[in-house]
Amino acid sequence: MARHYAVMPGYFPTPLIRALRREALLRDARGEFQEAGIGRREDHQHDQRVRRDRTCWLNGSTLAQCRLQEELEQLRLAVNRELFLGLFDLEAHFAIYDPGAFYRRHLDAFRGNSGRVLSVVLYLNQNWNSDLGGRLRLWPKPHSRVVDTEVEPLGGTLVCFLSEHIPHEVLEAQAQRISIAGWFRCNNTTAERLDPPR
Repeated sequence: MARHYAVMPGYFPTPLIRALRREALLRDARGEFQEAGIGRREDHQHDQRVRRDRTCWLNGSTLAQCRLQEELEQLRLAVNRELFLGLFDLEAHFAIYDPGAFYRRHLDAFRGNSGRVLSVVLYLNQNWNSDLGGRLRLWPKPHSRVVDTEVEPLGGTLVCFLSEHIPHEVLEAQAQRISIAGWFRCNNTTAERLDPPR
């Protein structure tokens, strides 16, 4: 991760991607997704100028989610072993971008203000092509003006990047785009304050 991010096509097996996609669509049909917001706790708000996706938090209640969590736990252990990041736990949600949806340039964490250390994005899309848009655009540093890369949201691809350092944007999708976004966190619990994931 010399560039503070990594893109790994085909990281997850197709059967797991299909199972997670089916679950996302089923939960969406049940009305479990909500309009995504920006900010946390008292600063949380909805702003359609910034993002237009819908989300549903993972809770470990299905076999597919458990399998995903097992795979991501192995990743957490490997990253801690190699990069000493002190990753502690994971929070994650499904994200659905309907046609016309996007998420403007942002950071997943601000220096010193969040436990989020490593962001992960897993794509659940089948038969995606470039004409459908929805790419993930990455900049190399918080104040960079030049884009470093754009990632096609192909099913099974995993993207990881440092939450405080890599600005990113989801470009407008022309078809329904489904993913899982998550954050490995450090433990900021102290004697005075508990640090819940959300």
